[in-house]
Amino acid sequence: MNKPLVYQPKHKVRLVTAASLFDGHDAAINIMRRVMQSSGAEIIHLGHNRSVHEIVKTAIQEDVQGIAITSYQGGHNEFFKYMYDLLQEAGASHIKIFGGGGGTILPSEIEDLHAYGISRIYSPDDGREMGLQGMINDVLQKCDFPVGENQVADLSTIEHKNSTELAQLISAVENYPEVSDAWMEKIREKIQTQTVPVLGITGTGGAGKSSLVDELIRRFLLDFPEKRIAVISVDPSKRKTGGALLGDRIRMNSASNERVFMRSLATRQSNLALSKHVQSAVDILKAARFDLIILETSGIGQSDTEIIDHSDMSLYVMTPEYGAATQLEKIDMLDFADIIALNKFDKRGALDALRDVRKQYQRNHNLWDSDLDTMPVFGTIASQFNDPGMNNLYKRIMDMITERTGADLKSNYVLSEEQSEKIYIIPPKRTRYLSEISENNRSYDERVEQQVEIARKLFGLEQTIQLLNAQEQTAELANTIEHLKKQQESLELDLDGDSKRLLAAWEEKKAAYSADEFIYKVRNKEIRVPTYTKSLAQSKIPRVVLPKYKDWGEILKWCLQENVPGEFPYTAGVFPFKRKGEDPTRMFAGEGGPERTNTRFHYLSSDMPAARLSTAFDSVTLYGEDPAHRPDIYGKVGNSGVSICCLDDAKKLYSGFDLCAPTTSVSMTINGPAATLCAFFMNAAIDQQCELYIKEHGLEAKVEAKKKELYDDKGLERPSYKGAIPDNNDQLGLMLLGLTGDMILDEAAYEQCKQKALSSVRGTVQADILKEDQAQNTCIFSTEFSLKLMGDVQEYFIQNKVQNFYSVSISGYHIAEAGANPITQLAFTLANGFTFVEYYLARGMDIDSFAPNLSFFFSNGVDPEYAVIGRVARRIWAKAIKHKYGGNDRSQKLKYHIQTSGRSLHAQEISFNDIRTTLQALYAIYDNCNSLHTNAYDEAITTPTEESVRRAVAIQMIINHELGLAKNENTLQGSFIIEELTDLVEEAVLTEFDRITERGGVLGAMETMYQRGKIQEESLYYETLKHNGDYPIIGVNTFLNKDGSPTIIPDEVIRATEAEKEDQIRTVENLKTCKATQAEQALKDLQQAAIRNENLFSYLMEAGKICSLGQITNALYEVGGQYRRNM
Repeated sequence: MNKPLVYQPKHKVRLVTAASLFDGHDAAINIMRRVMQSSGAEIIHLGHNRSVHEIVKTAIQEDVQGIAITSYQGGHNEFFKYMYDLLQEAGASHIKIFGGGGGTILPSEIEDLHAYGISRIYSPDDGREMGLQGMINDVLQKCDFPVGENQVADLSTIEHKNSTELAQLISAVENYPEVSDAWMEKIREKIQTQTVPVLGITGTGGAGKSSLVDELIRRFLLDFPEKRIAVISVDPSKRKTGGALLGDRIRMNSASNERVFMRSLATRQSNLALSKHVQSAVDILKAARFDLIILETSGIGQSDTEIIDHSDMSLYVMTPEYGAATQLEKIDMLDFADIIALNKFDKRGALDALRDVRKQYQRNHNLWDSDLDTMPVFGTIASQFNDPGMNNLYKRIMDMITERTGADLKSNYVLSEEQSEKIYIIPPKRTRYLSEISENNRSYDERVEQQVEIARKLFGLEQTIQLLNAQEQTAELANTIEHLKKQQESLELDLDGDSKRLLAAWEEKKAAYSADEFIYKVRNKEIRVPTYTKSLAQSKIPRVVLPKYKDWGEILKWCLQENVPGEFPYTAGVFPFKRKGEDPTRMFAGEGGPERTNTRFHYLSSDMPAARLSTAFDSVTLYGEDPAHRPDIYGKVGNSGVSICCLDDAKKLYSGFDLCAPTTSVSMTINGPAATLCAFFMNAAIDQQCELYIKEHGLEAKVEAKKKELYDDKGLERPSYKGAIPDNNDQLGLMLLGLTGDMILDEAAYEQCKQKALSSVRGTVQADILKEDQAQNTCIFSTEFSLKLMGDVQEYFIQNKVQNFYSVSISGYHIAEAGANPITQLAFTLANGFTFVEYYLARGMDIDSFAPNLSFFFSNGVDPEYAVIGRVARRIWAKAIKHKYGGNDRSQKLKYHIQTSGRSLHAQEISFNDIRTTLQALYAIYDNCNSLHTNAYDEAITTPTEESVRRAVAIQMIINHELGLAKNENTLQGSFIIEELTDLVEEAVLTEFDRITERGGVLGAMETMYQRGKIQEESLYYETLKHNGDYPIIGVNTFLNKDGSPTIIPDEVIRATEAEKEDQIRTVENLKTCKATQAEQALKDLQQAAIRNENLFSYLMEAGKICSLGQITNALYEVGGQYRRNM
């Protein structure tokens, strides 16, 4: 292929890039912004989940020519139109808007947006026609116009701090310095009599300056509720391309506050830490009378001392990893800095580094008479919420600024005596846990090979002895036989007990599977199952087939590495046989309000022996917020999933399904606010039991009286199920809408119902925050706080005997969807699973009390490795849990759910998607997955329709019920290629474990973004092969139809209706009005529990009864810290 030409802009082009609100799909925009940078643009990248307000505010303050957004989560038109309207209102109509969202933005929606004034929405067909660089060239060409030209400062209005005006003045001095000289002189005269302190911050690259600045800003805003702060952040330009990544904003949650003005500058020259126009920018902000200005330089090497020429006081940020103490003598800034922050204080040797830096500061400043501990050097962990070291640093900075400049900035920040101390999720001594697992499993395999060799020799001796015994006996022959028997006895001593038992029981095992019925026990309950099915030709098809090996070595190897389903190491499956009448089929739904999704669930589960409900939530719910009229929220309510904002919604969603019935299980695909949704679900199940108790004891009148008191007497609308109730919905769960069981029943009765519900509910909540950070999807809280919440949920489950509900579904699906290949998906997912094991053990939980509550969730593509993903996962997990952690049989059994690949759903030739899905479902069913969700063929372009979902469910039903070979339940065993793939993938996973260990374990690797980088590399590799045709995809890049296989326009588009959106908004407003007083107290209790480090889930269970999802999320932000995005 010819290398595409890169457009060379005539002016400096600046662009804001981001993924839209409640949208975690940031891989595409990350790739786009990199290409833009390499094409010469200066990029202010905001990352995922950004509101229109944040994006527009950034665009105006940064005075960019364009905004480029990816939007995959629905509500596209409202989002882009709202952005356009806000830019018009702010007088920034020159800023152009670009977007894309694969096939999810329909051609009709694109036409509508173009007509409204959006510059360009790129479709998949545009991508195929123009190529990636072609689309970037188009953006750059449309944005290649001057900014800051002919600007003149109005000194009479500059103090109004109008963001548009200030941004354009900074652009003028940056782009047209000579023209700006005249009015800049007036500004310099004006500021001579003003006191606006400037804090200069510099430091080494990667020291965490941006996070540290964010924490300083956050404390300033809390400390001074009326004051305003300005930030100038400088990043280096690339010498080769002229482009720049102005990446500090992505790390700064505080920058979105209305009292913060932030401007990013590129150095536009090499080897400098500051732009030559930085002083002019500082002077403009001084003239605007901000209360404090922070100037942050780019991190280049040991950084430059130029910062001190532009600031009243300077802060130098470094880490403990500077090498030998003598290196400190080479750092100029230790001579000039007023304060030094030793950030990332959790790193090894931090206390020694603190001592050494203090000594160096003491030497440099000749402070021999001063106590070493009084040196202004502070250990900080800026990434840790409410870090004591950051508190001390902030207070010292503010005190020094006040003392030095006389500014009215006397801080009232309350300090503690503590020093920065890392709150460890995994204790430092346990960071090798993944390599320990690799060593354990490899050691097991070596032991197996040794035992197999012994068994093989024993079999050879036994065969020889039998052969010799059959011959005519002589004295010499008798001696030979005696000698062979002694060898046999000697060898038998080396055969361990397990091996002997397995070999001794082999014939008995064969007989058990050959009998007409197989008998086994589950939790002391005897289960009898037939071992054969009959074909139409009346052939007896065995459900489980054992190998016909005679050699003891082969038998032993098979038993130790494969074995029958239901026996260690569970390679072939965790249960002896599939349950009769319960396919792994899941009923997947999520659209509109809870009523519409409830109707879809009842439609899908009609005439099915079991209800296995998989719930997809809309992006508003996924990010823990409430439905609202604000356009960028409103457009997403009920789209691409169901809107659930409170307990009543959960009751309606699952109404008519007995959540405590053994035939009902519920899977909730949610992560950030998982604990809150789990609380909603558990309360819904409890109230179903209360409802049954109320009916049994004739207490309906009490329910009616309570509803009259709470709603009718206050003139409020009673919560109700909107629309027609499905015929097969018996309305279980609807009686207590607007109420909870404890309002009606006495304490003893309610507790009885609660315990029955908690011990009976089946299902899972995804909750896996590790893969969210690695694949960058729906992180909302800081990683440490999210893990704490997950641990609290599991602890609560143990205390309340919740045994059938999985506290976390450890997911590889989103890792694969972000672009990882099957081996990386499996390795990262298992590594995350073992991280939860280590964390829960560190919290004092027993392995057998929580391991059975863990489940896994994988994506299934068409790559060869997907044929064995379950086999390898089960085998690695079982070996580690049994031999490394000492877990029992239940703990050793890895249960996993498969969802067919969303990445292989293409917007072209969408009918072909069902073919791919069928092949993936076949992989999963042959591999004995515990449950399976088959994607609908039209999910690449719309929320699945009733017809497409029915087809998706039919795929696996046809395989399970019609495909003759699927009647056998260990189909893959005995295949040479399957055995080879199993060994290959298993070793590849263990090797990846070792690579992660080298980076400090899963959490250490996350700090350096190892997982995210690897996923993106693999994603780009796949996309490159797909684009150049080296990886053929039928109907996408080869075997195109006569029209070139354009993006399909769906016949039916599923979108939430206006009525559904309004119903959801009314629901949450009604709740907040009715339960205002109780909610306020419940939220305070929740926050206090977090501060006291108590188990939060018990408090969430109470808050979930009376608070909305958004109320709970925002209350926890204040005590748990909001997630800080990474580049």
